[in-house]
Amino acid sequence: MAYTNHYPETEPSRAEVDARGEVLLLEFGAPWCPHCQGAQWAIEAFVAEHPHLQHIKVEDGRGKPLGRSFKVKLWPTLVLLYRGEELARVVRPVAGEDLEPLRGAMVGG
Repeated sequence: MAYTNHYPETEPSRAEVDARGEVLLLEFGAPWCPHCQGAQWAIEAFVAEHPHLQHIKVEDGRGKPLGRSFKVKLWPTLVLLYRGEELARVVRPVAGEDLEPLRGAMVGG
């Protein structure tokens, strides 16, 4: 799956996320967030390196259940999951090398 450049109107539920059988990258943030905007080139490059990775942007904010279930505090927060299990997390990446924890935790390409 390719890089997703927009935030969908509805977020998946935690049960839907946990039930996925593939490697999944959740990107929590907001379209107006300057930190999120600045990290997009690095996130897009990371997703391009891993063609089987599912990438979902989640517009986060007060009262959003998915972000609260992952205890997201700052944007962007990237959470790498496999079958509902968190493999790695990166908060506020600035450069491509900030995503090394995700690269090191990748499962299945």
